[in-house]
Amino acid sequence: MTETDSIGGCGYPLGFAVHAGSDRPAVLGVGGGSSIYTVEARKFSGGGHQKEAVVSEGADGAVWRLSSDEGRHLKGTDLAPFPLGFFNAGLHADLAGRIVALARERSIEIGRLGIDLQNSYWMTGSFFKGDGEGFAEPAIADVSLESAAASDAVAELVADAVLASPALAAMRTALTNTFAIYVNGRRREVRTMVASTAPDAADPYVTYAEPPSPAGETLPDLITKTGTEQEGDVAPAPAGTTSRIIRIIKGVSSLVDGGGATETETWLELPGMSHFALKSDENRDRAGAPSGLALLSAGIVFCFMTQLDRYIEHMKFNISGVRIVQTSPYSTALRDGRLVGAAAPVDTHLFLNGQEDDETYETLMRIAARTCYLHATLAAALEPEVRVTLNGDRLA
Repeated sequence: MTETDSIGGCGYPLGFAVHAGSDRPAVLGVGGGSSIYTVEARKFSGGGHQKEAVVSEGADGAVWRLSSDEGRHLKGTDLAPFPLGFFNAGLHADLAGRIVALARERSIEIGRLGIDLQNSYWMTGSFFKGDGEGFAEPAIADVSLESAAASDAVAELVADAVLASPALAAMRTALTNTFAIYVNGRRREVRTMVASTAPDAADPYVTYAEPPSPAGETLPDLITKTGTEQEGDVAPAPAGTTSRIIRIIKGVSSLVDGGGATETETWLELPGMSHFALKSDENRDRAGAPSGLALLSAGIVFCFMTQLDRYIEHMKFNISGVRIVQTSPYSTALRDGRLVGAAAPVDTHLFLNGQEDDETYETLMRIAARTCYLHATLAAALEPEVRVTLNGDRLA
């Protein structure tokens, strides 16, 4: 890997603000609104699974540069959070932010808020034979609060926050996502997937001819490697199986302050896997860190890119320069007096360079989408299981 074209090549942190923005996304907080999150991502040129994404929070919101990698089980360098960790942290942050915002609106004092949230995924078939398929299970969340409020008020608060979360809505709603593909600078027809009807996206190589650089004040240490590892030795991930390959992602989060900032520690439940901590800020009046929806959206792109990279490497395709532009629409609206979150289909525009035929490029895109755990998550209807503990007592 070249000195500069890597996660640490420019000497910047794993996550930082590229642009402060003039207004936080309307979808945050307790009011109704809609926002489109745009992720522009690329793989670093030196190989492995190092990637970066520039995430724009709506039309006028902050813009963030986020770094991702894979663990050693996938031949990654383990320098930055894995894609599924971004998604897990995004669920944490969006749910915690909704709880804090609704509690403030209802004058419910919260002394402490913690969330323990698990995502589970599994795969059947062989990834490299092309018959692999990824699946996801509903998220399981344990929400723990300290408050002098009545238990029924707290139970209602959490239930309403779950309903208001566009991140959880993206899981509970089966979405038909759309795709576009560009090869050597020219858009090609998509024949075997649902084709995007959006206009051509701008190639990230053109948009970011120079690497993004930090700008503006943020919370310290937005993304860190904690130094904690799961016990045991790392084993290479199998390419296929005749039974389920299970992947469990765990995360624990707590409030950084009372304004809606959270920190989530997340990890993959496998021997030797590293823990990473990601900060998020849901406050409408500041942009101290990416919102949970920004982390979530970036995780989807990073996961898809990992599957693209693995298949290109295995098949020894003459394909390089993987980059993606993805738009993810989220909204909240009042319905019968309750705030309801929603997510619309994700639109993915894939850019590639190479000398393969059109069928090969689309096969690559199709197999990567089918085996990507987060595209599988979006395509399924997965109602979360949320349990609440108040002052140490589990609520019924």
